[in-house]
Amino acid sequence: MTNRYHETAFTPAVRRLQERAGSRDGYASRAGASGADARDRLTAREAQFIAERDGFFLATVSETGWPYVQFRGGPPGFARVLDERTLAWADFRGNQQFVSVGNASAGDGRAALILVDYPGRRRLKLFGHLSFTDAADASPDLAARLSVPGYRAKVDRAAVLRLEGFDWNCPQHIAQRFTLDELGDALAPLRARMAALEGENRALKERLGES
Repeated sequence: MTNRYHETAFTPAVRRLQERAGSRDGYASRAGASGADARDRLTAREAQFIAERDGFFLATVSETGWPYVQFRGGPPGFARVLDERTLAWADFRGNQQFVSVGNASAGDGRAALILVDYPGRRRLKLFGHLSFTDAADASPDLAARLSVPGYRAKVDRAAVLRLEGFDWNCPQHIAQRFTLDELGDALAPLRARMAALEGENRALKERLGES
């Protein structure tokens, strides 16, 4: 069983560099190990990680061979795992350049995604084949599964990624960053404790003033 992500990413040129650096044997032995993880099926672990993200980086390749990377964002959970081989998301209206959409339509839709959990310093990378369907042409079932109630952005398309392989990256060099909502959650116990201490302080001053 081979690791589908490594099989895709480790081209002959990449393997030659790994051999020069001394890392090739380690990757090769893990790929050939008994019961090795093919990483071509999303599990509950990946599904939960994806459901918690509010954005990711999407890379596509143009028909002239140039890579293009952009950020796709939305409310947490706007990207959905439909099944173990399929990831999809509501593609919200942006600047109307259509670069990713055009790249995906020009060939076989090869794409790569990187999703990052900055507080937890985790990173998930995926390879797949990407396609877009106009919102008006999407099946009712797909539209329902990708709906984001309460989010005001207009959905232009449904994006569907057929998974080729994935890999979890090491946390090295991922700086911890927090959104305002994440900071609010983290600081809630401290704020509650401060409010309680302020209340105790007021009560103590009142008692001292009466004595």
